[in-house]
Amino acid sequence: MSNSESKRDNLFANPLGAVPGFVFDQAVVDVFPDMISRSVPGYETIISHTGELAARFVQADTNCYDLGCSLGASTLAIGHSIEGRNATVVAVDNSVAMLEKCELILTSDSATTAIELVNSDICDIDIHNASLVVMNFTLQFVPMEKRPDLLEKIYHGLNPGGCLIISEKLSFEPESLNKLLSELHHDFKRGQGYSDLEISQKRDSIENVLVPETLDTHIQRLRACGFKSASPWFQCFNFCSLVAIK
Repeated sequence: MSNSESKRDNLFANPLGAVPGFVFDQAVVDVFPDMISRSVPGYETIISHTGELAARFVQADTNCYDLGCSLGASTLAIGHSIEGRNATVVAVDNSVAMLEKCELILTSDSATTAIELVNSDICDIDIHNASLVVMNFTLQFVPMEKRPDLLEKIYHGLNPGGCLIISEKLSFEPESLNKLLSELHHDFKRGQGYSDLEISQKRDSIENVLVPETLDTHIQRLRACGFKSASPWFQCFNFCSLVAIK
């Protein structure tokens, strides 16, 4: 198996009894590309357009931040899109296992953009001289009480005209709509080969670990930080990506 390949995700294929809380450990790292592509509708589209947005917004001699970089999919999309601009991508994750595999993937890639890997809680890092900040399916794992301060820090670290991309799983109101979109998502996962047992056990594992919010909550919080625009640019079922411009 090469550095960029992963095993098929069967972590929840057998009955687990008491399902443990979801963590980004070595077992998840080994199957992560397969897991996320079969679990998040539109994931590849979001990653490719992260690169396109980077090409539009990243200025020469600035920093880009991939917060919650996992195995570096967004980092590489950005890096390939901004070669020759003397910009640096700072890729941050709190999982050592993720970053170790990410480093192997980056080493075997052809991108020439400077990339710095940082093992840290994203709430603890300094953000400065930034023209792009990306959180692709990261904010939903940050404790609710820390989210406003994190977004304030990002806003102040962005240069004028800078761009923030946030991709998230959303909750919806009323509950009937939330139920419909959740069921459509589960149908998508069945179509990707996941069994009802896998879907159920993954849901139990990630409950209270991944805490989604409504689209209105995201937009209001971004505007409260000072972003002059904040809007979804992509949505499929209960997964959405927003772009906010300073």
